[in-house]
Amino acid sequence: MPQAPDYRIVIEKAARRLRLYSGPATLREYRIAIGRNDGADKAIEGDEATPLGEFFICARNPRSRFFLSLCVSYPNTQHADRGLRAGLIDAHEHAQIIDAIEHRRTPPQNTRLGGQICIHGEAPGRGGAADGHGGVTAGRSTDGTRGCIALNNREMQELFDLVPLGTAVSIEP
Repeated sequence: MPQAPDYRIVIEKAARRLRLYSGPATLREYRIAIGRNDGADKAIEGDEATPLGEFFICARNPRSRFFLSLCVSYPNTQHADRGLRAGLIDAHEHAQIIDAIEHRRTPPQNTRLGGQICIHGEAPGRGGAADGHGGVTAGRSTDGTRGCIALNNREMQELFDLVPLGTAVSIEP
């Protein structure tokens, strides 16, 4: 039986670029839109920042209102630790996040840290941004998202078809 590809997604916020790797080889490269608060690391619900750090694809949604989506495992351990220290989450919420990450499940998405950070396609009806989420048209960002990573629909279909659950995601400044 053939072994599944060792895929890895690297998102470079400043360059507005998502790269898909298989081992050391770059398979695909896409222009993206990111959170409007583009220089910040996500810290709290509503800050419109795309998080920084190491994550994994924890859910796939073929019926997303943004065409297709791949959920990123935010908040991760570092965000949970920081949120606990800042009093944004309590010890129980912190433990739930840590347990989900350790068991490679979707972490709680409804804490004060925010959630539902996805790699997704374009918003309906605009071929780009609507309802506060951005898109990418003809390889160019149309505007920012609420913290998600947005691709055009053709590219999102390609990525969605390739990437399995558990795929590593690194989001860099």
